[in-house]
Amino acid sequence: MAEPLALLLYERLLPGGQLVNHLQDRGYRVQTVTDPAGLVQAAEEYKPLLAFVDVAPHAEQVCSEVNRLKANASTAHIPVIAIAPATDNKIHDAARAAGAKLVVADNAILVHLDQFLEQALQID
Repeated sequence: MAEPLALLLYERLLPGGQLVNHLQDRGYRVQTVTDPAGLVQAAEEYKPLLAFVDVAPHAEQVCSEVNRLKANASTAHIPVIAIAPATDNKIHDAARAAGAKLVVADNAILVHLDQFLEQALQID
């Protein structure tokens, strides 16, 4: 069986770079995207099992792209885990409103990755 694919949009090295390694350790292939404008196209092309998006430092643009991802019939099913600064509730709210299934504090994503993966992949 092929390894599942995780799409990862990030600009900040921490936690983005570490998240790549942690996902690979769990048997995921990881396709990275560094420009928020490429998120929907990458999702259509690579057909990931789930997507991680680092909302900071361009929260408005990233949330807009998550909204486009969820509005697109071919990518709407992809669960999105948004990673945001722990202390910025406005960004958390914006990511949820855009369609993220989970919004996770950047200082907790690696520590609780297994639980977040399980939650994101649960069928509603």
